[in-house]
Parts: sequence; structure tokens; C-alpha cells
Amino acid sequence: MEAVKKKLKDELEALEEELHFKLPKEIQKAREFGDLRENAEYKAAKERQTIVQARISQLQQRLIEVDSIDVSKIPTDRIAYGSRVVLFDLEKEEKVTYKLVTSEESDPENGLISTVSPIGQALMGREEGDEVKVKSPTGWRTFEIDRVTTIHEDGSE
Repeated sequence: MEAVKKKLKDELEALEEELHFKLPKEIQKAREFGDLRENAEYKAAKERQTIVQARISQLQQRLIEVDSIDVSKIPTDRIAYGSRVVLFDLEKEEKVTYKLVTSEESDPENGLISTVSPIGQALMGREEGDEVKVKSPTGWRTFEIDRVTTIHEDGSE
């Protein structure tokens, strides 16, 4: 969880620097070009300022959400954030392993699946032995949950 917080705080810090130092300079420089009604540089800087302010608000809200995650309240007997899950793909007849993480930690190529992704949502709250159907870009896939290791057993948090 600390890595997620650091990532969010680093982005927040960079955006605040842009908002308070870089963009004011760009806006001032653009004003020096004259008529603001037809000043593309000024309009672009003001638009960027609005985007940065919105992203800062999103990041601040996300930090509050991440801070409120209470690991002790995460289920110990079913799939939730932090669970490592071994699935058996019934069509391909092969096993695949995923770990459920936050969207900031998501890295599907390396088996890190966001809890808000289609497969993450399908798995949340399920148990070993359950069968789940997941809509993928190539159609529906069916998995059987072979093994679940929760965050409490994994020891990685």
C-alpha cells in the first residue's frame, strides 16, 4: 500500500509544481503576446491549468480512499484486495495466476490485476472451487478458482 501512496504523492507533487510555478510563467509569457482572445498559447496554458487542477483533486481523493483501506477488514476466507489467485482456464485447459491490486499497481502483463478490472470484479468475494465467467475482448472466458491465498496469508503487505 505504501508504494501506491508514494506513486500518488509523487504525481501530486509534480502537478502542484506545474500548477504553481510552471503554468503561471507560461500564462504570463502568453499575456505578453497581446490580445488574449486570439492567443493560442494563453488558451492552451489556461486549459492545461484546468486539467491539472482537476487531476490534483482526483489524486487527493484517491489518497483519502487508499488511506482508508483497513487491511484488518479484508476477508480472510474469500478473494479480495491482495489475494493471489490461481485460476484454471476451462477452455484453454491451463492455469493462470493473478494478484488483485489497486488500479495504480495494475500490471496485467505481470499478473497484477486491478480489483476494478472485469476479471478483478468477477473474482471479488469468490472462493476456491467457484466457477467464474469473465467478459474479455475476445469473448467470454470461464475459469475455475483453483487456489486462493489472501493478503493475510501472503505476507506481502
